[in-house]
Amino acid sequence: MEGELAVGAFADFFQHLDWDGLSWLLTQALAVLFCLTVHETCHGLAAFALGDPTAKRQHRLSLNPLRHLDPIGALMMLVAGFGWAKPVPVDMRYFKYPKSGMAVTALAGPVSNFLLAFLSLFLYHIFFAILVFSYAGNPFFFWMMDFFLVTGVLSISLGLFNLIPFPPLDGSKVLGAFLPDQAYYKLMRYERFGMLLLVAVLATDLLNQPLSTASTAVFEAFYQAAGIGFDLAAVFLG
Repeated sequence: MEGELAVGAFADFFQHLDWDGLSWLLTQALAVLFCLTVHETCHGLAAFALGDPTAKRQHRLSLNPLRHLDPIGALMMLVAGFGWAKPVPVDMRYFKYPKSGMAVTALAGPVSNFLLAFLSLFLYHIFFAILVFSYAGNPFFFWMMDFFLVTGVLSISLGLFNLIPFPPLDGSKVLGAFLPDQAYYKLMRYERFGMLLLVAVLATDLLNQPLSTASTAVFEAFYQAAGIGFDLAAVFLG
């Protein structure tokens, strides 16, 4: 009797489960992991190209998301649309020009996110065209459209967020390339405390509105550009 009740309760639970909500959450989670992984891997690749083998030695030149995952940063990406991954280790002593090397390495992350966003939105247009012209209602194509659209949105948000010139975000390293050495090293000295302050600022919603406005503007520009790119590709290939 108890076994029948347990099976019945289990069946009732699955019957009333919000599968659409779970699918959407899974789509967002996969997009977050994808964006963060590309971002951090490109940091490591840029540093390696400039002579620093640290990331390679610590197996961070990898598309395995578990090597880059920061649970709190990933959760912030899901909840707020802005977050971070586990920083790739960089030893600027390997660079011929340390400050500019750090700036290029830092900039590689946001640039990779903008490129990923454009590619994702281009692929979104491709899957949209497949659905329109084939008159197919295949759920897989709809899911792929959602995935590439969410990836585009989150990748733009991640790229813009990291361009803020506040340590330990990438923008602070880019800004540092233009600072005198003394000011640069002083700024980097407070990097560990910067993350705590940054989390506190994010909790106040102080950055949400300006970042949301900027993300929307960049997304619209990328979406239109990807659409034009798709139309041109269709003309040349058709």
